[in-house]
Amino acid sequence: MDFSLTEEQALLQKTACDFLAKSLSREVLKRMEESEAGHDLDLWQKMASLGWLGLPFPEEYGGSGGSFADLTVLLEEMGYRACPGPYFSTVVLGGLPVLAFGTEEQKRQCLPAIAAGDRIMTFALTENEGGRDGGGIRVRAVPFGEAWRINGAKRFVTDARLADHFLCAARTVKETKEADGITVYLIDGRTRGLRTRDMKAATGDRQYEVKFYQVPVRSEQIVGGLNKGAFVVEDVLRKAAVAKCAEMIGGARAVLNMALAYAKERVQFGRPIGSFQAVQHHFADMWTDIHGSRYLYRKAALEIDGGAPAVQETAMAKARTGETYRRVTLLGHQIFGAIGFTMEHEMHRYHRRALGGDVMFGNGAFHRDKVAEAMGL
Repeated sequence: MDFSLTEEQALLQKTACDFLAKSLSREVLKRMEESEAGHDLDLWQKMASLGWLGLPFPEEYGGSGGSFADLTVLLEEMGYRACPGPYFSTVVLGGLPVLAFGTEEQKRQCLPAIAAGDRIMTFALTENEGGRDGGGIRVRAVPFGEAWRINGAKRFVTDARLADHFLCAARTVKETKEADGITVYLIDGRTRGLRTRDMKAATGDRQYEVKFYQVPVRSEQIVGGLNKGAFVVEDVLRKAAVAKCAEMIGGARAVLNMALAYAKERVQFGRPIGSFQAVQHHFADMWTDIHGSRYLYRKAALEIDGGAPAVQETAMAKARTGETYRRVTLLGHQIFGAIGFTMEHEMHRYHRRALGGDVMFGNGAFHRDKVAEAMGL
């Protein structure tokens, strides 16, 4: 399997690198992070004009016709610049499941609007019992005439306050296997009965609790079939895990490059600190971890594009990449010393994203269990 970038992917990578370097200055990042929404509308519209918001969608839905692997190339560059905003929640958590499981009407309702920059989406999945599969879902959708009413609370819903539409996984069959009897609904964010509360995440992104009070939904809002939402959830989590790996590797690359430049300039005991063997071995470990993790996530992305389940490949990539990003940022802190722990430095931004990325869509322990299960253990 060839993991090298195609000519089109290399061009996308360079375009993204140049655009984000120009658009995301330290001042712009700080302003976005300190804003209530964590979102810049002008940047969002520029991304739409570049075709990024519709990158993985077919041209018939206003997209660019790109592959999932193409999307990971872009996400890696976004991770490199620690790009905030609702891109991941809208395209990965919202758009991809609609594309894979939505009705034709749902696709035409959502995908062109996302591609044009006119719609923000997210997926309300996680609850107090967990959110790494359908087994932890306790939010109920209770029949009400020919429709349903949703009650309960979802936690850690990314960009919920910005979202125009939600995908929500709710339990529609009470007495059944843990991951069965789940239905996914497409819900307008203006629907009565929806309430959001900021969860003040330390990771730097916008996480909310979303409460559903008798939220009405109808059959035409079902995505993927009644009581068949477990397939949607599984697909979303698998693709989101690989996409998050790409984003994390971009961040790890940024830390490596910042630390490398510093190690060549910082003089201690009459010589650059990069000339000391202990520091050199830190860089060797960082480099090795990054490249190993990148190969794992690219293999998973290519398998997904080929129509394979890629369960084991996804689990290996997520378990390894989460550890890689955390380890690279910790070594980066050691190389920078005291300055790396100040808020004026950029290291804190990447370290917080590493902590969040590691646990999103399943932490290392969860995915190691998946690998062992795939091995028949």
